[in-house]
Amino acid sequence: MDYEVPFLPMKEINAMYRDELKTAMERVLDSGKYVQDAENKAFEKAYGSYIGARHCIGVANCLEALILIFRAYIEMGVMKEGDEVIVPANTFIASILAITINRLKPVLVEPSLKTYEIDDSLIERALTAKTRAILIVHLYGQCAYTEKIAGICKKHNLKLIEDNAQAHGCEWNGRKTGSLGDAAGHSFYPGKNLGALGDGGAVTTDDDALARAVSSLGCYGFSKKYVCQYKGINSRLDEMQAAVLAAKLPHLDDETGHRRHVAQLYIDGIKNPAIVLPAVENLKSHVFHVFPIRSEKRDKLQAYLQEKGIETIIHYPIPPHKQDAYKEWNQLSYPITEKIHAEELSLPSGPIQTDAQTARVIDALNGWRG
Repeated sequence: MDYEVPFLPMKEINAMYRDELKTAMERVLDSGKYVQDAENKAFEKAYGSYIGARHCIGVANCLEALILIFRAYIEMGVMKEGDEVIVPANTFIASILAITINRLKPVLVEPSLKTYEIDDSLIERALTAKTRAILIVHLYGQCAYTEKIAGICKKHNLKLIEDNAQAHGCEWNGRKTGSLGDAAGHSFYPGKNLGALGDGGAVTTDDDALARAVSSLGCYGFSKKYVCQYKGINSRLDEMQAAVLAAKLPHLDDETGHRRHVAQLYIDGIKNPAIVLPAVENLKSHVFHVFPIRSEKRDKLQAYLQEKGIETIIHYPIPPHKQDAYKEWNQLSYPITEKIHAEELSLPSGPIQTDAQTARVIDALNGWRG
């Protein structure tokens, strides 16, 4: 179906940078070097500098970025199998998978219904003697970091890990997410705010030892070529994607500015009391990877908007504890998480959306009677 207001028209978005992308890709093609060479090094340096982290390690995707962080901490003796990691109950499944793949135990904590980020007032009661880390997820592009969470980590000697898959360029007190904790995983999936033309990811950290371990584990466990220190995996950001990302990175802040502009129009314009808008205290703390609204009649609303030529997406229809993959959790109750997953609907809000398209969405929402 062709939508008059598409959710995220990737072809048109990337067309803005077509000449730059072609130049970058031709440079890789002409180099004859396609894995872990100059393009990767250049992007790691640029993105690490942008985030404000001393180390940036390109990897294959964000799931593996998070897996490698936890695996590195295990190899370093900071964690061991069976240790617990606090994680929001309403996150994308990858946050949970990264923990359980390492045979660590996720401890789910409800989010705030206001912000959709982990409720920091509930964290301490979830701690046990086995807790070793808190994984915060900057869901939908909003900063999940708080001084309270940082204080809990300091008090209990916990690692603070960020899932920054949806929040490139998001800030807290002038610092970028991805530089606030001990380590962070980043996604460059094509639909992300900074997206490649395929899969891609990165780990950022200021910890020298962790950076070395992640780099080694992501390249077969090599300490140097053909010399294995760890039982590693193959998780590398290839030269083509690194070159594409380096070409797009200088445009990220401008795209974020446009996303915030669209969000402000939504916030100011949507007046229907049956629609719950996201709570945004500071635009710089949100990069609007998606603009999430809530409705008790979410599915009917989505169908109505589709009839109006407006594409929407649900992030996400099934919470982690109700997934078949985690049958052992299926009887658990997380009512706030379940409410969010039953009611959330993401509006189109991409970096090339016109004011006229945004106005069309606003008018449709204000005209909806359920």
